[in-house]
Amino acid sequence: MTPTSTPTDARYRELDSVVLRRDVPEAGLRAGDVGTVVWVYGHDALEVEFVTGSGRPQAVRTLAVADVRALADDDLPAVRSVGVVPGAA
Repeated sequence: MTPTSTPTDARYRELDSVVLRRDVPEAGLRAGDVGTVVWVYGHDALEVEFVTGSGRPQAVRTLAVADVRALADDDLPAVRSVGVVPGAA
Protein backbone atom coordinates (compact mmCIF):
# COMPACT_ATOMS: atom_id res chain seq x y z
CA MET A 1 0.00 0.00 0.00
CA THR A 2 1.18 3.47 -0.78
CA PRO A 3 0.56 6.09 1.92
CA THR A 4 -1.61 8.99 0.87
CA SER A 5 -2.55 12.18 2.60
CA THR A 6 -5.90 12.10 4.33
CA PRO A 7 -8.60 13.37 1.96
CA THR A 8 -11.12 15.76 3.48
CA ASP A 9 -13.99 13.38 2.64
CA ALA A 10 -12.32 10.32 4.22
CA ARG A 11 -14.26 8.44 6.86
CA TYR A 12 -11.30 8.53 9.23
CA ARG A 13 -8.57 11.10 9.74
CA GLU A 14 -5.26 11.01 11.52
CA LEU A 15 -5.66 11.27 15.32
CA ASP A 16 -9.24 9.95 15.28
CA SER A 17 -10.07 7.52 18.08
CA VAL A 18 -11.37 4.18 16.85
CA VAL A 19 -12.71 0.99 18.43
CA LEU A 20 -11.35 -2.38 17.33
CA ARG A 21 -14.10 -4.70 16.03
CA ARG A 22 -12.12 -7.97 16.26
CA ASP A 23 -9.47 -9.60 18.40
CA VAL A 24 -5.84 -9.39 17.26
CA PRO A 25 -4.32 -11.91 19.70
CA GLU A 26 -0.77 -11.76 18.31
CA ALA A 27 -0.69 -8.09 19.38
CA GLY A 28 -2.51 -8.58 22.68
CA LEU A 29 -5.55 -6.68 21.38
CA ARG A 30 -9.22 -7.48 21.89
CA ALA A 31 -12.40 -6.30 20.24
CA GLY A 32 -13.43 -3.11 22.02
CA ASP A 33 -9.90 -1.80 22.55
CA VAL A 34 -9.53 1.89 21.68
CA GLY A 35 -6.75 3.10 19.39
CA THR A 36 -5.67 6.22 17.54
CA VAL A 37 -5.40 6.51 13.76
CA VAL A 38 -1.83 7.51 12.95
CA TRP A 39 -1.97 7.14 9.16
CA VAL A 40 -4.66 6.73 6.52
CA TYR A 41 -3.97 4.51 3.48
CA GLY A 42 -6.57 5.77 1.02
CA HIS A 43 -10.09 4.52 1.78
CA ASP A 44 -9.20 0.89 2.55
CA ALA A 45 -6.74 0.72 5.44
CA LEU A 46 -5.53 2.57 8.52
CA GLU A 47 -2.44 2.47 10.70
CA VAL A 48 -3.72 2.41 14.29
CA GLU A 49 -1.72 2.75 17.51
CA PHE A 50 -2.92 1.17 20.74
CA VAL A 51 -1.37 2.32 24.03
CA THR A 52 -1.59 1.37 27.69
CA GLY A 53 -3.01 3.75 30.29
CA SER A 54 0.46 5.17 30.91
CA GLY A 55 0.97 5.84 27.20
CA ARG A 56 3.32 2.91 26.54
CA PRO A 57 2.75 1.55 23.01
CA GLN A 58 1.03 -1.84 23.04
CA ALA A 59 0.77 -2.26 19.28
CA VAL A 60 0.76 -0.42 15.98
CA ARG A 61 -1.15 -2.30 13.31
CA THR A 62 -2.30 -1.75 9.76
CA LEU A 63 -6.00 -2.59 9.78
CA ALA A 64 -8.76 -2.68 7.21
CA VAL A 65 -11.33 0.07 7.67
CA ALA A 66 -13.87 -2.71 8.36
CA ASP A 67 -11.79 -3.80 11.40
CA VAL A 68 -12.60 -0.60 13.31
CA ARG A 69 -15.45 1.77 14.01
CA ALA A 70 -15.53 5.36 15.17
CA LEU A 71 -15.58 5.99 18.91
CA ALA A 72 -19.12 7.16 19.68
CA ASP A 73 -20.16 9.84 22.15
CA ASP A 74 -22.03 7.26 24.23
CA ASP A 75 -19.16 4.72 24.35
CA LEU A 76 -17.70 4.12 27.81
CA PRO A 77 -14.13 2.81 27.50
CA ALA A 78 -13.21 0.05 29.96
CA VAL A 79 -9.84 -0.87 31.44
CA ARG A 80 -8.13 -4.27 31.43
CA SER A 81 -4.62 -5.42 32.16
CA VAL A 82 -2.41 -6.68 29.34
CA GLY A 83 0.45 -9.07 29.70
CA VAL A 84 3.70 -8.83 27.83
CA VAL A 85 3.14 -9.82 24.21
CA PRO A 86 6.26 -11.02 22.41
CA GLY A 87 6.90 -8.89 19.35
CA ALA A 88 4.31 -6.25 20.26
CA ALA A 89 5.32 -2.72 19.30
